Amino acid sequence: MYVPFPLDDIALKSPVPVNVWDPHGVLLLRKGEMIEDERHRDRLHMHLPMVDEAEYKAWSFRYTAAIDRMVRGNQSLESIAGVTRPMGLEVVDEAVPESAAQAWPDLHSTLATLLHQGAHAHEFQVRLAQIERRILAVTRTRVDDSLFVLVQLLQDRTVGYSATHALLCAVLCRLVGQTLGLDGDTVTALQRAALTMNIGMSRLHDALAQQAGPLNADQRTLVQAHPSQGVAALQQLGVRDPLWLRAVRDHHETPEGTGYPAGRSGMDVPIQLLRLADIYVARLGPRAHRPGLSAVRAARDIYLGADGQPSPVGAAFVKTLGAHIPGSYVRLGSGEVAVVVRRGRRANIPLVLAILGRHGLPLGEPALRDTAEPAHEIQGGLAADEVKLRLPAAKLLARL
Repeated sequence: MYVPFPLDDIALKSPVPVNVWDPHGVLLLRKGEMIEDERHRDRLHMHLPMVDEAEYKAWSFRYTAAIDRMVRGNQSLESIAGVTRPMGLEVVDEAVPESAAQAWPDLHSTLATLLHQGAHAHEFQVRLAQIERRILAVTRTRVDDSLFVLVQLLQDRTVGYSATHALLCAVLCRLVGQTLGLDGDTVTALQRAALTMNIGMSRLHDALAQQAGPLNADQRTLVQAHPSQGVAALQQLGVRDPLWLRAVRDHHETPEGTGYPAGRSGMDVPIQLLRLADIYVARLGPRAHRPGLSAVRAARDIYLGADGQPSPVGAAFVKTLGAHIPGSYVRLGSGEVAVVVRRGRRANIPLVLAILGRHGLPLGEPALRDTAEPAHEIQGGLAADEVKLRLPAAKLLARL
């Protein structure tokens, strides 16, 4: 069992008191190794550092015992204050005082304003960096809650689509990028590209999600041009990172050379990752002219390449997110309809909250179900439009 590691509480050039891991069990820092500088700390943050709960408890006990000995020995307050603070959830909660249900709607509003201002945005990179820091703070300890809230926002047609799409793509690029072993600079550039890839058509993006009919000729021209226009806007705003700009330029290209705007082929892994994140989120999100897909169908669509064979990048999505991303809906063997709230230890066994009984009536209170149990195994995924009941994200997460 792992708990989040409060990396910001560790002084530079000071040995860490425990082994530090990422959520997939990869060792990031061995006990006694040091955080060399702030750049090193930022790289570690990108991997969502964790610590073994047993080690945390042992360290916490030693900390408490040290304080107790000093108090009993009438040591000065200055001496007591100098004892190294323990790691644990309490420290992380102080650094992230808001819940995912509070943070993401606010981030949505902030990003939507920035994207709508486009090339005319004042202090664009400063404001985007503030958004990034907040994203990192929330996802550092609340990954599943964040996925849950963002997927639920994506399913809400009253919320501006473009910013929700961008935020969810950014989180997916970070999580799946780590699964693929991409370095920190690459993951950061992809996250920024995900947040800004539709800056060339953000208002149109929102409008098209509400449009019942097909694109007209003028709209199609704008859509085809938006990657190039996005690059031009970012360059005007001072962006010089080549991967960031290339990812925005090429996120609608395909490995076969059938995409737009230039029909480029031979995509490298980072561009494939952003492209698949864009496709996955678009598949999940309902539009006025069509319903969204179930999560398992969206996952299957990106898992298989154009040749019908598994794609390594698509496989990384399924490995990271499971077949049923938090916030999506499933039908259980019991006949109940449930919403996914936590990824499971295997792709097809998430933790869910049943919200509708077998006869389609709302349950008095959402009931936690473990889909690893035969009685509650998943029979299939459901698209959001197939589920008429909507409960507030905060209420559902509070059940956990």
